Amino acid sequence: MDPLGARSQFIDIQTLPTWQQQLGEDSEVTPQDQRDSLLNQQAFPSPFPFRPDINRKIILFNGDIALLNCTAIVNTSNESLNDKNPVSDSIHQLAGPELREELLKLKGCRTGEAKLTKGFNLAARFIIHTVGPKYKAKYRTAAESSLYSCYRNIMQLATEQSMASVGFCVVSTTKRGYPLEDATHIAFRTVRRFLEHHGNSIETVVFAVSNTEELLFKKLLPLYYPRSHEEEKACLPLIPADIGNSEGEPVVPERQIRIAEKPGSLEDDSEEESLESDLGQVGNHAFARMEGDVDKQRKLILQGQMSEAAMQKQHQRNYNRWLCRARAEDLSDIAALKALYQTGVDMCGRTVMVVVGRNIPVTLIDIEKALLYFIHVMDHITVKEYVMVYFHTLTGEHNHLDSNFLKNLYDIVDIKFKRNLKAFYFVHPTFRSKASTWFFTTFSVSGIKDKVRYLDNLQQLFTCIRPEQIDIPPFVLEYDARVNGPYHPSQSSGL
Repeated sequence: MDPLGARSQFIDIQTLPTWQQQLGEDSEVTPQDQRDSLLNQQAFPSPFPFRPDINRKIILFNGDIALLNCTAIVNTSNESLNDKNPVSDSIHQLAGPELREELLKLKGCRTGEAKLTKGFNLAARFIIHTVGPKYKAKYRTAAESSLYSCYRNIMQLATEQSMASVGFCVVSTTKRGYPLEDATHIAFRTVRRFLEHHGNSIETVVFAVSNTEELLFKKLLPLYYPRSHEEEKACLPLIPADIGNSEGEPVVPERQIRIAEKPGSLEDDSEEESLESDLGQVGNHAFARMEGDVDKQRKLILQGQMSEAAMQKQHQRNYNRWLCRARAEDLSDIAALKALYQTGVDMCGRTVMVVVGRNIPVTLIDIEKALLYFIHVMDHITVKEYVMVYFHTLTGEHNHLDSNFLKNLYDIVDIKFKRNLKAFYFVHPTFRSKASTWFFTTFSVSGIKDKVRYLDNLQQLFTCIRPEQIDIPPFVLEYDARVNGPYHPSQSSGL
């Protein structure tokens, strides 16, 4: 109560329900999701497992962040710390003129950094100011890294200052052009990873949103903060392929240029010989050797005169261009199909990737984006041995990928895709699909034919991959039970 007896406008975060407490109120998991997840009770665990201890720290608040009595609240601004946006305006209005005076002393803030001021007339003791990146699709990787730095540096600063609670606004403002859904994924996974590894001292994290943001936050929060094992299983297929590293940081493609140590360095002390050698080194140092005449190289390839090593190098460059495109494109529409996903491991401990043929509406999707999505998802998987399971179950003509597309995909992907693929399990094949696959692997591609295994039922698949290690779509389970009878675990045996 204030001195006049009126109710305070500030909000005590202790009175707000935690994310875990909201399970029964607005759960995104439907009864059908729960039934589907029970069919795969022991499926491969989510990278963001059910953690009630973390969920009890999370609060989703629809309202003005400036009213929260957190230890610190976050202000999103520009590099000069004088941005005009609804969040900043509200914070400045309630904090008073002293805040602007203190911001002048900070002399700005770089993108991705976090700087601390007092809260002045706010209920919060401190304000953490940060600058989100300006978004451009062709610089997506840089923008992702900068936005990650915003959230990571805020959490780090809160920990260093022994803060008990932090209130986050949506850091990426509309005028900076960052897609809200992409930004929210980065925010949730960064905060989650920090709480997992370094968040013992932080008791509460509040995500303050507006009416326009609340629906999206409620939709995405269960992916990173599932409130039950059922919700964890139901949300697993919805988690993006790119979830960053162990800290949630976006994985930046490895630089392709390698600089030799002391290029052109000489050990002879003779000035005359040194000069002659220096002249001889012109055009031979590391930078000059980086790239030859591209047109000439392509001509040699067409004439069959390029060496195998040079062709491999050319192929690697081409693949890297596709990979960079894949990491820069918005592929969320392809991901939503749930046609390709990672599950558990086979009997030999190799990663299992699943392809669901029925989920590929070939006539309705952008085939090039599908190719990019495949590269994006598979690139980090294929660095080690892996197997693929293709469910041909109940597919129609509109689900069958053209052989030219498959040949193009095979020609584009890196050598590691082919070398580390140890088995391709073709489940529920038809006579026609067997004939097409034989023709394709015999005459169009090499090295795959001997890896294809046709499996008429799930019983055969479970001799290679344990049931708990593969997430099988419910319609596949139902079809197999109807055609081949129910599965009996006692009948399976490992190879």
